[in-house]
Amino acid sequence: MTKKKPETHERILHENLEDIMAEGFASYAKSIIQERALPDARDGLKPVQRRILYAMYEAGNTFDKPYHKSAKTVGNVIGNYHPHGDSSVYEAMVRLSQDWKIRLPLVDMQGNNGSIDDDPAAAMRYTEARLSQISNYMLKDIEKDTVEWVLNFSDEKYEPTVLPARFPNLLIHGISGIAAGYATNIPPHNLNEVVNATIYRIQHPDCSLDDLMHFVKGPDFPTGGIVMGEEGIRQAFATGRGKVMIRSKVEVKQTRTVKQLIVTEIPYEVVKSAMVKKIDEIRLNKKIDGILDVRDESDRTGLRVVIDLKRDANDEQILNYLYKNTDLQISYTYNTIAIVDKAPVQMSLAQCLDAFIAHREDVVLRRSRFELKRKKARAHILEGLIRAVSIMDEIIKIIRASKNKTDAKNNLILRFDFTEEQAEAIVTMRLYRLTNTDVKELRTEFAALQKEIKQLEAIVADKDVLHRVIIDELKEINETFQTPRRTQVEAEFKEIVIDEKAMIADEQVVVTITRDGYVKRVSMRSFNASQGTPTGHKDGDAVLCYGPASTLDTLLLFTDRGNYAYLSVYELEEAKWKDLGSHLSNYLKIDGTEKMIKACLVKSFEPSIQIIMASKYGMIKRMRLSDLEVSRHNKAMVCMKIGKLDAMVQVQFSDRPDDLVMMAGVSGFALQYPVSEVARSTARTKGVKAMNLQKGDTIADFCLAAPETEQILVINTQAQMKRMKADEIAKIHRPGKGSRLCKLVKSNPSQICRLLPVTDQEIQMMADDEELTFKARDISMMPASSTFSTPFGKHENVAVIEPLTCVSNGQWPAEEEEVTQQTLFR
Repeated sequence: MTKKKPETHERILHENLEDIMAEGFASYAKSIIQERALPDARDGLKPVQRRILYAMYEAGNTFDKPYHKSAKTVGNVIGNYHPHGDSSVYEAMVRLSQDWKIRLPLVDMQGNNGSIDDDPAAAMRYTEARLSQISNYMLKDIEKDTVEWVLNFSDEKYEPTVLPARFPNLLIHGISGIAAGYATNIPPHNLNEVVNATIYRIQHPDCSLDDLMHFVKGPDFPTGGIVMGEEGIRQAFATGRGKVMIRSKVEVKQTRTVKQLIVTEIPYEVVKSAMVKKIDEIRLNKKIDGILDVRDESDRTGLRVVIDLKRDANDEQILNYLYKNTDLQISYTYNTIAIVDKAPVQMSLAQCLDAFIAHREDVVLRRSRFELKRKKARAHILEGLIRAVSIMDEIIKIIRASKNKTDAKNNLILRFDFTEEQAEAIVTMRLYRLTNTDVKELRTEFAALQKEIKQLEAIVADKDVLHRVIIDELKEINETFQTPRRTQVEAEFKEIVIDEKAMIADEQVVVTITRDGYVKRVSMRSFNASQGTPTGHKDGDAVLCYGPASTLDTLLLFTDRGNYAYLSVYELEEAKWKDLGSHLSNYLKIDGTEKMIKACLVKSFEPSIQIIMASKYGMIKRMRLSDLEVSRHNKAMVCMKIGKLDAMVQVQFSDRPDDLVMMAGVSGFALQYPVSEVARSTARTKGVKAMNLQKGDTIADFCLAAPETEQILVINTQAQMKRMKADEIAKIHRPGKGSRLCKLVKSNPSQICRLLPVTDQEIQMMADDEELTFKARDISMMPASSTFSTPFGKHENVAVIEPLTCVSNGQWPAEEEEVTQQTLFR
């Protein structure tokens, strides 16, 4: 007989998933905000920090006692109060001990507790720690019912919800944290300044921000530095949000051989080793000229980073460049958010002080009530003891006649009307207390207690007396901990002005650019040592152009998608002649699929130079070179609007209005007309029609020629060539079909590749994998009606390597008016 399975009753909840997630996340966010990431406005501590300090205090691990192993403290914190990972507790404990992160560390750690170079602290089993002296003032009077207590996670012990905190730790300590939907970033401030402002706020509750800023000048970072921007500080103190700039302190020193920039203070939370490495990278990559060496000479006596410069270097420009491009200068954003009444609040300076003052009022009141109750109880007992001394003989008789202690107490209460507490004190009193000296001590103690009780009653009853007590305790803090300001505050932010070219050495180099966008800068030494060797490029790529350049020149590049970009030659990474180089995407934002079609050098963007561009499907446009200059050139920008199926095929530079456009289609038709027939337009336009193309034909190339140009070199896609008279190209108005450049052979039609004006310069060309060098005048002179000669044999992949030339000043008018139409052809 089989047993029946017990019936199960399923409980199915029909709830919206969004509601379930929202409720769960709200609970999680509340926990993160209140119990982990944000500090309490009263004591300026996150829960983990508060638990660390209290666990050390509870274990007697105070500043006047021996050190304990850090592992012991971490174990106490995890086991009793903070059920999280040991690493999170130890890291919080280490940070509380680091004097380059906290103006006055709350933990005194012995051993390796990390460094300003971001070195990690030693493991907790190696380090020892105890509370610092100032932490004593964070926890003082905690046992006098000054704060609320709650059960710990296991309901075994009680822990404080806040520490008594005798000074405004939220501002002095400084803190950062990220919660769900909230983040806080509060810098450290000077202890003495904040305490003086607190005293003034107590005395003048309605004081203005200007009054408070008379005391609190701004943040005071443990690493020093210079804070610039009083307006940002004021905004932060007024609203809880603001931005300031922190700059390193740098001294310029002239030695016999070099100049030196000596850094003695750096911005807050900057990793010194990373900063030094960045400066050295600038030196190695020759981003600026003049830096010889960078050394970290820091030791136990203080921070010192030395930057050696050439004797004739512009130290001000170099320092400004380093301020702008390294962590020698950073921006710091105030975001003063803390927990007030269990909710996150963005707090002004006045609100931070008011929250602390309200907390201290509560703490001192609770302490006073606690001590008042205790002293009154003691005075009551002393009153009974003093009375008992005068009737001690009768009391002894009553005690001897009593059955036990309880009976003795009851008999004393009945006979002399003592209270329960007084009777207990009498029966437990030792006989030696009956001496004359002890009786006097009891009366002296009673008198002192009466005075203290009167003072405590005044504190509880009168708020002015309460405030005087708080002020006296704050003054004690100021006297005990003298903290001179380390951070210098400057009212105005000094804008950094950099003339980068003034810091670059004018050096001759060779620049190479490939069609796929690989570019490099080669020293003349490497270039001369590699004469006759092709420059390095990846398989399937081809060299677009190369040539000598100055490091002060600007490299201007055009792509087949109608975009252009430019960057300074000195910014290019130096490489060897045989190296591949770096892709342009390493220097600016550019689509990796774009092909380079033109590159040149410019010293300045002159309006007297005009740029002529043509697209594959017969459009042409003209614009000024000066129109390409922009303030930010870290990405590719549009110079000609190109359709998805179209492509820009050629770019040329015109230096005078009477230049001629000589344009050829792939099928062999060509025409020429003055460049002034192309209307000037702006960057984001398609241009105008350049040539009437037959069906299936496209633009192969165009060149600009002076009116006196007599001959043109024509090259086809098989590396066949011909030299012909320029007059044989049809001279007609734009647009037109043109005339044929060569005889049409239907069985093997030629496809035009390039048009080049004939000059005395050598032409370099890659035909398949063969590099050809020749002069145009060496090519056979042939009429337009003939086919082509084959001086180097037939090839499949043909690419002319152009010389990298510098665009010089032209003769185009700088004004906007159009050039007067001249005689079409001379």
